[in-house]
Amino acid sequence: MIKSYDISTLDKLSSVALELLSLTDNRIFALYGGLGVGKTTLVKYMCNHLKVVDSVSSPTFSIVNEYSNETSNPIFHFDFYRLDNIEAARKIGFDVYLNSNAYCFIEWPNLIESYLPCKHHAIKLEEVQDKRQLLVLK
Repeated sequence: MIKSYDISTLDKLSSVALELLSLTDNRIFALYGGLGVGKTTLVKYMCNHLKVVDSVSSPTFSIVNEYSNETSNPIFHFDFYRLDNIEAARKIGFDVYLNSNAYCFIEWPNLIESYLPCKHHAIKLEEVQDKRQLLVLK
């Protein structure tokens, strides 16, 4: 069942981010959507609710950013937009991150979908008629 949220304002996005974190104890989030639709902004709000003490930014060039929260728990943020093949994900040890029991936020996950565990959240952000929405696909 697909659940849809209006995220047209930052206040709404913050509320949705908090709700997404409380869905289950599943900590893997695959984030789909075009350029500039708000994937990194969603991760920033989720990290804010997780009490991350580091600056949250897009890992477009680094591929993965590691953040820590107030209790020093690691949180991983991936951006696979620039990856050409799945071997590049293997080289950074993507499977180790997925099995770490840490929160993993994955932007542009299409290339690594076969690596994702069956139990993960699939989130799509999109703009429809000048309104932003978030869809929980899985």
